[in-house]
Amino acid sequence: MGMLLLRIYLLLGLVVHKAAWEIMKRGEPRPQGKKNQPLKTRLASLAKVAVLAAIVVQIILTRELLPVSHAPTTIRAAGLLLYTLGWVTAVTARIQLGRNWSDIEKSYIKQDHALVAHGLYRVVRHPIYTGDLLLLLGLELALNSWAVIGVVAMAVYVRRQAIREERNLLEKIPGYDQYCRCTARFVPFLPV
Repeated sequence: MGMLLLRIYLLLGLVVHKAAWEIMKRGEPRPQGKKNQPLKTRLASLAKVAVLAAIVVQIILTRELLPVSHAPTTIRAAGLLLYTLGWVTAVTARIQLGRNWSDIEKSYIKQDHALVAHGLYRVVRHPIYTGDLLLLLGLELALNSWAVIGVVAMAVYVRRQAIREERNLLEKIPGYDQYCRCTARFVPFLPV
């Protein structure tokens, strides 16, 4: 019964997370049609959907794949804590970012893009990325899965993308350079 409740919690969290994103991006102008997007962007979008589908399948499966531990109580508890913290961080940050948000793979700056430096953005430049990575790390730990190593690969990609975004924002958003000097990239008080 405990594993069933855990799986329901993880799955509902992902569904609500995805629904929140879809609802919040409704009505926002798109920079270009899907057919005009570069192949790299379309492949990244496809990879994102494939990873989400794989995670959903992983949650639904009834037996553990690649278990980290045969006595996973502590690992599961830590995973649930990280999953919940990541979920709350990502959704809160997305709400605070408002219309200044774009998908990670598209990463464009809007005409009316403004610097957001309140709420979570007061201390971290990329709290959505931080939250999503914590959510995934926690999910894999809660499922007691060695797939947790895959989160490291995602973190490398996310870090590269964040640096690319920052370069664009430095060029186009007044005051962004000062903001970068006063905030951490992902984790408060850690400049990396």
